[in-house]
Amino acid sequence: RVVELPGKGRGVVAARFFARGERIEQAPVIIIEEPHVAAVETSILDNYVYNWDRERIAVALGCGSLYNHSYQPNAVYLKNFASGVIDYVALCDIQPGQEILINYNGDPSCQTRVWFDVIEPT
Repeated sequence: RVVELPGKGRGVVAARFFARGERIEQAPVIIIEEPHVAAVETSILDNYVYNWDRERIAVALGCGSLYNHSYQPNAVYLKNFASGVIDYVALCDIQPGQEILINYNGDPSCQTRVWFDVIEPT
């Protein structure tokens, strides 16, 4: 479910239990080709896109572009280039009402700084 989270804005919380390794969502993507990438990068939409490959970016439909970032994520995203989707998979058991968090760097263990101040769950 998409909800308002105090101090964070919108985010996604589990509507049901997800077991470790279970797919949470498969989000189709809209691929944005060059030369349109530069236009998106100067808009608010830039905060909601994924780097798809070296030249293109993608908007994930469903809840895909609304998952918040964490350096201790409970989910991972996996790009499926052939199918044009992103799969979101639980890294651990996720309880109903718990926020679903991904690492925007792609690798769940990557600690590279992102472009905003991160609010970690308490």
